[in-house]
Amino acid sequence: MPLLEVHHVVKTFAAEQSYFGKASSSVRALNDVSLNIEAGETLGLVGESGSGKSTLGRIVLRLIEPDSGEVTFDGRDVLRSGGSELRRLRRDMQIIFQDPVGSLDPRMTVEQIVCEPIAIHGGEGGRSRRERAAEAMRAVRLDESALRRYPHEFSGGQRQRIGIARALILRPRFIVADEPVSALDVSVGAQIVNLLKQLQREFQLTYLFISHSMPIVRYLADRIAVMQQGELVEVGTTEQITTAPQHPYTKTLLAATPEMEVGA
Repeated sequence: MPLLEVHHVVKTFAAEQSYFGKASSSVRALNDVSLNIEAGETLGLVGESGSGKSTLGRIVLRLIEPDSGEVTFDGRDVLRSGGSELRRLRRDMQIIFQDPVGSLDPRMTVEQIVCEPIAIHGGEGGRSRRERAAEAMRAVRLDESALRRYPHEFSGGQRQRIGIARALILRPRFIVADEPVSALDVSVGAQIVNLLKQLQREFQLTYLFISHSMPIVRYLADRIAVMQQGELVEVGTTEQITTAPQHPYTKTLLAATPEMEVGA
């Protein structure tokens, strides 16, 4: 059984509001989307901005609610879970955000940021938290002395590593990586992509890796799902999608993005 199953998910957003506050039009962000992710694999979700990729990632984590559909994680119904069951699910499912600046509270120390999931979901206090934070920092190749500092003291790539450490600290099984390198320059982004690949081996992680860059997804993913205007137009192994694409939109994505050197 797949670790994550998404069945017939639909999500509509109000596009405009009238003077009286009623929606005068709407946008179908996701239109009957279904996919599965096996334990230990990386599914690359690729498409242009506005294709619905991030919306799907947030629905999977139940950060937003769909209009209809089902999401199952390890046999558990994500959309119908509540209370303690939902908290247990969220310990297993974490997110790495796109913006390494906006996703870190500038008023908090790095230690407070990295330990925030423990504070939210419960866990050890005091010294044990510090030890876990130090371990998470070492995992992302940052010195534990960084825990005493603030986000503004770090580069964009280092901030993204801090965000990854925050996602790792609860030892999740599944991570949604939502455009985690799009705000970084190419060389720094390549380092982060390689780090994610190393962490997957070290921690037996499963990824939903969201990106608009086909070369990055081709390097990282076992399978690729292609989204266009809220619909899943093609899914296959990385080799199938990149060497023998069937959908015209997939062919356009492959032709439009330059190569990126990400190999270790």
